Amino acid sequence: MSAHENLEHAEHVEHAAHSNKKIALLIAVLALFLAFSETLGKSSQTAAITYNVATNDLWSFFQAKTIRATVLTTAADQTQVEAERATDPEAKGKLLKLIENWKKTVARYNDEPDTGEGRKQLAERAKEAEEKRELALARYHQYEFASAAFQIGIVLASSAVITSIIGLAYLAALVGFGGLGFMALGLWAPHALHLA
Repeated sequence: MSAHENLEHAEHVEHAAHSNKKIALLIAVLALFLAFSETLGKSSQTAAITYNVATNDLWSFFQAKTIRATVLTTAADQTQVEAERATDPEAKGKLLKLIENWKKTVARYNDEPDTGEGRKQLAERAKEAEEKRELALARYHQYEFASAAFQIGIVLASSAVITSIIGLAYLAALVGFGGLGFMALGLWAPHALHLA
């Protein structure tokens, strides 16, 4: 090799090393955002599971109150027939008192604002938990797309180092910006884009 060729080769190696440092920095930034998106995604997934359990519990409680109210209503109706047939005024009075108590209990099962455990309140709470669950799931999906984009960006940037094809590094950066877009959607507008 001539001195000129050695100098060109040294410049090429120096340029490649400088490019590799930039690509390594790109990989580090993509990995950082990948860690953020994975953490946010896991948090959203946990929230979705928590709200799903709460929703199921509330609807089960609602259903139990409905069954109890139905049983008491049926018993009251049946006892009303017995009260109408009763000839003993004392027995009839006891039956009517029992019916009145059952009807009050049914009314309490339907609407109990003091404790928040009436059917009306349980349905409202269950619907709120459902909305929170859906929001957490939407966020989770956006963060998953962001994570996938960051991982693809890391693979493309790594390929750029190995192959010296600088276009792969630019593509990696572009995919990384897409990942940032999905993270932004997850944070501020999780329902804006439905890909799942």
